[in-house]
Amino acid sequence: MELKGKKILILVETFYNEFEFWYPFYRLKEAGAQVTVVGSGSADVYKSKTGLPVKVDTTAGNISVADYDGVVIPGGYAPDHMRRYPAMVGLVKGFAEAGKLVAAICHAGWMLVSADIIRGRTVTSYFSIKDDLVNAGGNWVDKEVVVDDRLVTSRTPDDLPAFMRAIIGVLGGDRP
Repeated sequence: MELKGKKILILVETFYNEFEFWYPFYRLKEAGAQVTVVGSGSADVYKSKTGLPVKVDTTAGNISVADYDGVVIPGGYAPDHMRRYPAMVGLVKGFAEAGKLVAAICHAGWMLVSADIIRGRTVTSYFSIKDDLVNAGGNWVDKEVVVDDRLVTSRTPDDLPAFMRAIIGVLGGDRP
């Protein structure tokens, strides 16, 4: 139980990638973390790109960064919806400013751009949003996972094992 006592948020919105949500959700629980599912407030239940539902535990406006150890942002088209809500963007920015884990996979890099937290940082993402990350000041590289201090980024569902090893390493005090 390498993450016993750790409290992690997973953000969700409509059209989330089901692999990028459910794999981290269960892997973090398996490692002993307390996982809270956070939505924007636009719904109580969100559907993935294939229609798989997930019920939120709370909304972004009800969260205090001080109460949690990190945030995981799944991809799909959900990040484009998330960044329309200032409370969602504010959470991501707050975790980064507090020096806590911020983990983003695939299109979740859009949230990092909107939170303005990647200037001068090395990141990766799904290749189609590379220009967005570069234009926001990030140093984009094509690797399965990139750890830049407590910012963890990854490209696609195929990279989930490396992504989760990195997240658990950062939260557990080890670097992958």
